[in-house]
Amino acid sequence: MKRFRRHGHDSQRDKLKQELYQFNKSVEHGFPHQPSALAYSPDLDLLAIGTRSGAIKLYGAPGVEFMGLHDENATVTQVHFLPHQLELVTLLDDNSLHMWTLRAHQGVSELLEVGRFTLTGPPGAPPSVTRVTTVLAHSSGELLLLGTEGGHVFVVEVPGFRELEERNISVEDIQARIPEEYVPRRNLECVEALHEKPLNPNQVLIGYGRGLMVLWDLERQCAIQHFLGTQQLESVWWMEDGEHILSSHSDGSYCCWLTTGGDVQSEPEKQDTPYGSFPCKAISKVLQFPTKQGPPFLIFSGGMPRASYGDRHCISVIHSKTHIALDFTSRIIDFFVIREGEQHTGDPSALVVLVEEELVVVDLLTDGWPVIQTPYLVPLHCSAITCSHHVSSIPFKLWERILAAGDVQNTHYSNKPWPITGGQNLAREPPQRDLLLTGHEDGTVRFWDASGVCLHPMYKLSTAGVFHTDGDPNDNLNQGAEGEWPPFRKVGCFDPYSDDPRLGIQKIHLCKYSGILTVAGTAGQILVLELNDEMAEQVVPATVVDLLQGQDGFRWKGHTRLDVREEPVSFPAGFQPFALVQCQPPAVITAIALHSEWKLVAFGTSHGFGVYDYQQKSNVFARCTLNPSDQLAMEGPLSRVKSIKKSLRQSFRRIRRSRVSMRKHQTANAAKLQELNAKLEAEALQEMELAPVQRRIEARSSDDSFTGLVRTLYFADSFITDSTHCTPSLWAGTNGGAVFAYMLRLPPVERRMEDPVTGSQAKEIQLMHRAPVVGLAILDGRGVPLPEPLEVAHDLARSPDMLASHHLLVISEEQFKLFTLPKVSTKTKLKLTAIDGSRVRRVGVALFGSSRVEDYGENGLVVLTNQGELHVISLPAIKMQVHHPCIRREDVSGIASCVFTKYGQGFYLISPSEFERFSLSARWVVEPRCLVESPNIPSTVVDPTKTRCLGDGYDGSDIRRGNDNEVLQEIQKSLEGDQMGHADNNIKPSGE
Repeated sequence: MKRFRRHGHDSQRDKLKQELYQFNKSVEHGFPHQPSALAYSPDLDLLAIGTRSGAIKLYGAPGVEFMGLHDENATVTQVHFLPHQLELVTLLDDNSLHMWTLRAHQGVSELLEVGRFTLTGPPGAPPSVTRVTTVLAHSSGELLLLGTEGGHVFVVEVPGFRELEERNISVEDIQARIPEEYVPRRNLECVEALHEKPLNPNQVLIGYGRGLMVLWDLERQCAIQHFLGTQQLESVWWMEDGEHILSSHSDGSYCCWLTTGGDVQSEPEKQDTPYGSFPCKAISKVLQFPTKQGPPFLIFSGGMPRASYGDRHCISVIHSKTHIALDFTSRIIDFFVIREGEQHTGDPSALVVLVEEELVVVDLLTDGWPVIQTPYLVPLHCSAITCSHHVSSIPFKLWERILAAGDVQNTHYSNKPWPITGGQNLAREPPQRDLLLTGHEDGTVRFWDASGVCLHPMYKLSTAGVFHTDGDPNDNLNQGAEGEWPPFRKVGCFDPYSDDPRLGIQKIHLCKYSGILTVAGTAGQILVLELNDEMAEQVVPATVVDLLQGQDGFRWKGHTRLDVREEPVSFPAGFQPFALVQCQPPAVITAIALHSEWKLVAFGTSHGFGVYDYQQKSNVFARCTLNPSDQLAMEGPLSRVKSIKKSLRQSFRRIRRSRVSMRKHQTANAAKLQELNAKLEAEALQEMELAPVQRRIEARSSDDSFTGLVRTLYFADSFITDSTHCTPSLWAGTNGGAVFAYMLRLPPVERRMEDPVTGSQAKEIQLMHRAPVVGLAILDGRGVPLPEPLEVAHDLARSPDMLASHHLLVISEEQFKLFTLPKVSTKTKLKLTAIDGSRVRRVGVALFGSSRVEDYGENGLVVLTNQGELHVISLPAIKMQVHHPCIRREDVSGIASCVFTKYGQGFYLISPSEFERFSLSARWVVEPRCLVESPNIPSTVVDPTKTRCLGDGYDGSDIRRGNDNEVLQEIQKSLEGDQMGHADNNIKPSGE
């Protein structure tokens, strides 16, 4: 019989949903994956980074961020800002050029693609003729000069991308004026460099791969001077005076050429190989800047002696008697220098280097040239991220203490403020202080300020000092001894190597009220730490817990447990360990829970779980959950990758065995399969009668691997034995669909240090379909999840309702089931409605506040499935509210890395170095809101005698310089249907 819907109630609920829930992917935190190009605009004071996936990202002052994505999945090879404008041009490795603009819309700027262009050569010409190798954005803002692989220079008008054929510079024009005796005259190779002459924008220097450089006059369309270099050319740099040119070469040398001489310069004025006469690597880029007082700064990349230091990634900085080779841990992409003064024309103040895994900014004004800490683009993956933990609404006192501990660590950084300050950050101040903690492969935990758009580093904790590790004693050789040549200095924090893989952090839990932190690792170690404002030296007492509980027949084949230092260890101010638990066998910690009011920590592995009393530093109890048939749980994750040969051999044997036995069992398998299908169909029909839209729950065998693995642990004060007495308890859920409830007996406060805490099993639930239990929660009499430990004591939550009955919510991979307490009888359940095999991967409880009514909010479950879909399920009704696709189903690491906040936001890794931030809440959204205005245009770049042909039927002669929004709109209209195609619908402006 059909139910009659109350339409008025439904529409009211739909309206309320819109006020509570709204899905946004708001900002990307971290360092762009696989960067490929770098650019800087002194006019806008903005930094641009292009990536191999076709993304373009712009950064200014902290909080000023933009992102665009090319339609083509091609590498961004070059980025160039148009001088004195809000436009930039990107070159992709498919040889296409793209025009982008920062357009203001509703008070904020958006990065939009407004045009694209590909050079077309004469019919039948080889691709090298139009293959672009270098781009010069002319200071007039009206021209692009495109040097190609075939040696030609094409002149293109912007923003209309119209090729000015009459102004092109062919390689034949250049070769005609070269002296006969010049050896490489017949094969100049590609155009390596294009540079505009300072103080004379009509003259451009063209540098060819074989070493020739030509000064070309754009107005007279002829060559003025020739510089006959014979070494392979890498880069060119004009001195500010316009009279000297620096060229760098493939043999590790650089040359200085004088432009005030005759038409042909056959020898440089000066030639130098900075790192000696032995064969050296190429100097790929060279810069030189004058200073008001004293000698200039010479900065170049590469040039290292090939045999000894050919594997180093170095940039050398030479000023007066100071010479340092900055040694980076990954490949250099590009670099530039920021100068003092409003127009950036003073002394060099900062060197900005983009390497493959991080951005490093060096302070050139402070003695010693220290590194400036970056407020964004921080390499989250300086050691690979292994887990994450988010804490909302950090109390001010704890926040200040963590900041102070971080300041002590950061004394080696420069005090100079961040030098890139373009744009205005219009985002509101964050309403609260949020922390994101990331665990890393090298045993460190990093604390990040996740309150706003910039994910800013606050503090780093290292756990390696507690243990004896296999660290390499030669790690510090890179620092370079006094008088060593070249004078290396290691810079940057990216370090992908770990002393010992057992140190890897797997679980983190921070209590923001007590300041107690628990950190669990790969070798079964659980550290309990407290915040101390002073340096301390102490021995960390270790407690070994046997999770097998004397069961026979099991032999651990994995890694050994870490050796604890018996001597006192010196710990800096910050979080310091005071207790250590080591599980035996030393398997990966799979679940952890902290109750700082009871001074207890619960931990679980693939073998069982236990409770540790960190006040008395003793174990309370341990429970083995291992299935007798589960041999895989005894191997450990690291043992499986010890021998590749052994693994391959076993794989081939397995394939051979399966082929031989396939025919024998074919008949028997067919009969079994038919029987199983019939049984499943019957179960499906039975379930469809109950809920036609819900998917079938698949029963799992108790013999499946890792059934004893503990997936979730939960402390609660609730009704366990009867409905009148509340009892402290621990709940544990396993991979085999089992839930264990242990009653805890805590001694009174006055006897807490003398009497032991005890625990005994009170209940056990076995889910019929044996799906892994991924979450547990208890709802009080009002249907509200129980508050966190100490939350009520700090007046930050209402006391739980202890008058009405409580309910236990069990979240498995396949359904949500609500049980009454203490009887543990089923009250209601909800199965996932997807038909394509959806399973719950991540779950969290969140408060969704109304965007219209300040004091109204609803609690809900936030769920992420293996299909990458987000669901919000209401509490206590257990009803689906909204669902949104979020992560690609193929992105397994992204789904596994997801972490939810208490207010309906979340983070997941979109690459090893980047978090995507999203929000399901209509009230709490963190996204960049910023404005970039047109720069002041110097009158020297205006040439009123020239007009601009921007398209058919429009000459552009009435357009003033300084491309504002109205001008850009006129240009776009004029080019509609022409080669300047719009791609707005495919662009992802910052904040979308």
